Amino acid sequence: MTSDPGPPGRNSAPSAHRDTVPLAKEPDPPERDVFTSDLTVGERGGEHRTHRTWSARRITAGLVVAVILVAAVAALVDVIAVRAGRPAAVWRRRMADELATRPVDDVWMLTGAAVAAAVGVWLIVLALTPGQRRWLPLRSPADCPRLRAFLDRDGAADLLRDAAMRVPGVGAAHVLVGRHRIKARADVRFRDPQQVKDNLTAVLDEERDRLALARTPRIVVRVRQRTD
Repeated sequence: MTSDPGPPGRNSAPSAHRDTVPLAKEPDPPERDVFTSDLTVGERGGEHRTHRTWSARRITAGLVVAVILVAAVAALVDVIAVRAGRPAAVWRRRMADELATRPVDDVWMLTGAAVAAAVGVWLIVLALTPGQRRWLPLRSPADCPRLRAFLDRDGAADLLRDAAMRVPGVGAAHVLVGRHRIKARADVRFRDPQQVKDNLTAVLDEERDRLALARTPRIVVRVRQRTD
C-alpha cells in the first residue's frame, strides 16, 4: 500500500496541468446615450448637469435640399438650352417680366417677401435650437460626466401620475410634464380638498426629485371635488 500524497508545500512547484489565467485590464465601456434613469437618490450629491442633444433635423434638411436641388437643376437646364440656341423657358421669361414690371409695393411682391422672410426665420430658429423636446435630460454622476441619460416626457408623466394615485382621496389624476413646469390635476373623491392638495404636492415633489432631472421643473397642482 502506498500512502496518499499530501498537499503540496509552500515551496513546491505548480502542476504543469494547471491552467493559468492571464490578468488583463478590461476596456472601458463605450460612451452611449441612456434613455432610462438608474440613478439613486444617494448619488445625487455629485451629479453633473446634462444638456439636451441636438436633433439631426433630417426632414427639414431633406426638404431644403430637395427645393434647392430642383430649382438649381431647372435653372441649369434652361441656361444650357439658351446657350444651345433655344429660347428660354416660359416660366423664366414670365418671372423676369413680373420682377421687372411689378412695383415694390405690389401685394404679390410683399406677400412673397413676407413668406421668404418667415421661411428664413424658421430655418434660423431650427438651426439655433437643439430640438428633441420629448426627451428630458437627467443629471449625470460627477465620476462619469460623459454619461448622458434622458427620460421620455410621457414616461415621467406616468410615474408622477402613479404616485399621485397613491394619495388617499385622489380618484383620478392627469399629469403634464414640461421643461419648466409640471401641471397636475386631480379629482378628490373624499377627504378635505386642501389636505389632499398638500399631500399630493408633497408626493409629487418627492417623486420629481427621484427622477434626477437636469432642470427641476416647478409643480402646479389643481384639485376639484367630485362626488359623483
